[in-house]
Amino acid sequence: MAAKKKSSKAKHVPKKTPSEKYAFTQKMVTSETCIKCSTPCARGMAYVEKMKDPGAVGKGVPCHLTKGKGFK
Repeated sequence: MAAKKKSSKAKHVPKKTPSEKYAFTQKMVTSETCIKCSTPCARGMAYVEKMKDPGAVGKGVPCHLTKGKGFK
């Protein structure tokens, strides 16, 4: 039997953006942590404003200051 030829073309894998690459390593923080933060970000401050409403329920927001490098 004849062996099959391997394709010489490599599969094209789209590059991930830094926010996608490190998304799984970011910690979820509560509004209390965002209030105390020394370098407030827009995402955190928007979350704090949302949580100021009476009866607001939140699960936290990913903090970009706690991201780490992911695995390839």
